Amino acid sequence: MSALTTWNPLRELGSLENRLDRLFGVTWPSRNGEKEAMTVAQWTPLVDISEDNNEYLVKAELPELKKEEVKVSVENGELTISGERKSEKEEKGKKFHRIERSYGSFLRSFTLPESVNGDKVSAEFKDGVLSVHLPKDEKAKPKSIEVKVQ
Repeated sequence: MSALTTWNPLRELGSLENRLDRLFGVTWPSRNGEKEAMTVAQWTPLVDISEDNNEYLVKAELPELKKEEVKVSVENGELTISGERKSEKEEKGKKFHRIERSYGSFLRSFTLPESVNGDKVSAEFKDGVLSVHLPKDEKAKPKSIEVKVQ
């Protein structure tokens, strides 16, 4: 004979919350007063992409990286930014109480519009921000045409 179990929708929500937390690599403080635990997910730098009449501009936040630790490439119509942010090494007499910043290798790829001139791409790195300039082809730039009135 099978036992009957009462369905509790709140228990189902808690189970869903736990599965989502595991999916995203985060465990929040429990409700019953246990110690806080947190797993830091793989690091992915944040990126802004803007456009004006002459170019596209990709800005990536890369704190604590040196320009030698970042690789930028344009190949087959795709912009790739990659590198690695290494965690601090433990030193004798120094112990960490909390590490919440993410570390590790990263790779961001973006498909470029056909209007980008891949031969003239340039990049600069200043104050932890990588700026990649993607100039537009001359034929893709907007042109103003004068309309004559007769």
